[in-house]
Amino acid sequence: MTIQINSIVSRPSYGNDILFRVTAIQETNKGKQAILFGEDYRLIADAPLSDLMEVDSDERERIRDDTKRLEEQSLHLFRQELELIKERQEYRATSCYREENDVFQIPGRVLHLDGDSNYLKKCLVAYETIGLPVYGVHCLEREMPEKVSDLMDQYRPDILVITGHDSYSKVKGKKSDLEAYRHSKYFVQTVRIARKKVPHLDQLVIFAGACQSHFESMIRAGANFASSPFRVNIHALDPVYISAKIGFTPFNEMINVREVLRNTLTGDKGLGGIETRGLLRLGMPFHQANEE
Repeated sequence: MTIQINSIVSRPSYGNDILFRVTAIQETNKGKQAILFGEDYRLIADAPLSDLMEVDSDERERIRDDTKRLEEQSLHLFRQELELIKERQEYRATSCYREENDVFQIPGRVLHLDGDSNYLKKCLVAYETIGLPVYGVHCLEREMPEKVSDLMDQYRPDILVITGHDSYSKVKGKKSDLEAYRHSKYFVQTVRIARKKVPHLDQLVIFAGACQSHFESMIRAGANFASSPFRVNIHALDPVYISAKIGFTPFNEMINVREVLRNTLTGDKGLGGIETRGLLRLGMPFHQANEE
């Protein structure tokens, strides 16, 4: 089999631990190099073609089936948790209203900037399944600082997700050095611009980062949640789960950071953050207009 753009491959030198999609092939003084995007994890990497093994369709389907089961199980548990949150909020509210169906809910609105168009589509399906209002924009990581301000003016989000692909390279510097990361500096710049527009941490909740991102810089820049404290890979859907937890938690409740990470696919090694208020608000009365 010949490795080409869009081939699904793994790296034998890393124990074939992650599936990648080949997005580009470049000629270098060391031979042909492939630019790789993780199929399920928000990781970008490069590797010589000699260190790539194309994954056949049967093995690819087996791995994808296992991944899909894990995602569906996590999504099911997360939806159960969100239903409990919403039911608790409605129960508290019905003491003030005549009937339970008098109440309607307004969760937080999400603007999701994603450096990977395939991941963006996957995330938008998850947002829809959970029921969180979202506007998604495919935007290369390096372009995000230039575009975020106008997009915020246009969509006025309550939650801003800044994600895509990232990676740490030991040959470029220490883990504390922002320049040793592929895209972290662009995420940090984007967070700073967004936070300057909306300084209050509870009026705009920001998630930023991807695989192995420089967690500390994004939190210092003004993100409420970010990746990756232990420089590990994060799953494509992790930003969705964090956004949903924020969006469906009542505005008068604080989100426990440990709780918000509990049902993500990566957990607290890949994700972290600060105490933040929820964004869900109740309204009344609920009225379904009759069409005449």
